[in-house]
Amino acid sequence: MIRLVNRKCSGRNRMDKLKAPGKPFDISKRAVWEAWEKVRANKGAPGVDAVTIAEFESDLKNSLYKIWNRLSSGTYFPPPVRAVEVAKPHGGGTRILGVPTEPANCPVAQGS
Repeated sequence: MIRLVNRKCSGRNRMDKLKAPGKPFDISKRAVWEAWEKVRANKGAPGVDAVTIAEFESDLKNSLYKIWNRLSSGTYFPPPVRAVEVAKPHGGGTRILGVPTEPANCPVAQGS
């Protein structure tokens, strides 16, 4: 069945239509890719796992597949965040900002 879909679809539509049968959540690979593009464009700092965007990109296909698979099967649990103190813009102390890891950023960006 999947081979037939692959032959009929090409490019962007192919990624949108390839949804895994038997997965409880209907999340397309295209949605995960678009979330990754937002994360990369943001050029954020590494999270608690110290993985940079460049390191995440070194095995991008596999990394994004793992995220998609866990999201669509309902087994995704975000890792802890790194706490960073940030000065408040108009003085008056600092606030704590949570910096997620790169893999955790993709699902966050997807919801944006």
